[in-house]
Amino acid sequence: MEYETVIGLEVHAQLKTNTKAFCGCRNEFGLEPNSSVCPVCLGFPGSLPVLNKRAFELAIKTALALGCRIQPLTKFDRKNYFYPDLPKNFQISQYDMPLSLNGFLQIEEEGYKKRIGIKRIHLEEDAGKLMHEENNSLVDFNRAGTPLMEIVSEPDMSSPQEAYDYLTALKLILQYLEVSECSMEKGTLRCDANISLREKGAKALGVKAELKNLNSFKAVKAALEYEEIRQRAALEAGGKIIQETRLWNDASLKTVPMRSKEEAQDYRYFPEPDLISFTIGEKEVEGIRKTIPELPLKRRQRFSDDYGLSRYDAGVLISDRLLADYFEGCLKIRNAPKPIANWLNGPVMSFMNERGASIAELGIRQGDLIDLIALVEDGTINNLTAKDVLREMLQTKSSPRDIIKQKDLAQISDSGELSGLIEEAVRENEKTVADYKAGKVSALMFLVGQVMRKSKGKANPNLLQDMIKRRLS
Repeated sequence: MEYETVIGLEVHAQLKTNTKAFCGCRNEFGLEPNSSVCPVCLGFPGSLPVLNKRAFELAIKTALALGCRIQPLTKFDRKNYFYPDLPKNFQISQYDMPLSLNGFLQIEEEGYKKRIGIKRIHLEEDAGKLMHEENNSLVDFNRAGTPLMEIVSEPDMSSPQEAYDYLTALKLILQYLEVSECSMEKGTLRCDANISLREKGAKALGVKAELKNLNSFKAVKAALEYEEIRQRAALEAGGKIIQETRLWNDASLKTVPMRSKEEAQDYRYFPEPDLISFTIGEKEVEGIRKTIPELPLKRRQRFSDDYGLSRYDAGVLISDRLLADYFEGCLKIRNAPKPIANWLNGPVMSFMNERGASIAELGIRQGDLIDLIALVEDGTINNLTAKDVLREMLQTKSSPRDIIKQKDLAQISDSGELSGLIEEAVRENEKTVADYKAGKVSALMFLVGQVMRKSKGKANPNLLQDMIKRRLS
């Protein structure tokens, strides 16, 4: 029998608000443990929750950006379960009347496009955080009550790679919307994955496993790949799949059983008595809609259409909203899309990765980058030297012209000066010269490298190649 894979994802994004979902405690990562708590988020008797309007607006903004239908009437519910980091023994969430339904997210990679349905987006509060030591378990309630937005996809993904692409696209949209920090390391973005197999062409879903403890997109993909193989092997051997929650183990690269899967009735949902249901006005929704910026896919298309960039160049630039903004800021100084994109996607991004910094944190003035590119184009410095100048710009915040002058880095294009260096290299490398004359073309680049070394990287490489060729002809 031939099987097909069915995957659905539940993504929890912690919303970027100053205070928690239902109280005034600070919503900030890294605070002293248990320093941002109050009777409301700890669930003390008599305390009453009040909905954070900003969290509500950010969730609506996300729902609109993902094409969801905003429900005119919504309410909160209590989801009952016991866990040591949940002091109230229930979580305020949304069950049968979430704030939005039926959206979609489009994934686009080279050669294919696919629309993944969004089943619902709702608001809820987070639990605290447990930390386990050798002989103790500790709990930090700072995270209890922080606002979470749960984005539940339809089971429309048919491979672990599609799940990875969906997560990548969703994270980028959330970053463009500025609704969440989206850091899996800090726990502000988390994902649970549901996977099942069914006979190819069948409509009914197979028995699913829910995968937890996924701390990176890479782990999501690896866990789904493992589970896909495990379930197929079990079915082909005539076995059955048990509905359960499984944990991903990064060390063994395997999923292991955690618990049998709870159903909705196990949580004994009932309406949150301290928060009444409420209506959402069209005027308010339209006001939030106006705050949605240009989204990544649309921006990539515009970069290709308006600036003539390749799909690759445009894709790299829009993968970081700040970088894309910086690019367009540079264009206002000089309309040279391709050279600017080359520098941003090449040397500048290398420095960003090397330092783990954003383009803003690098602190390169847009005018200085444009000037650096111009100095390469007019032959003042070569590309190799320009990268050194860029590094110096990062360290000293000086302009490229000042650095070139102070360090005497101007390119050597004087044929007389280069001739002397070429003669030295020819004398010192007789065998390489003989190889070149015997037809070994690569020997030429060795000689170019020798002269570049002697010139401390300042020789004009194009002029240098021409002169060496003429010298050896």
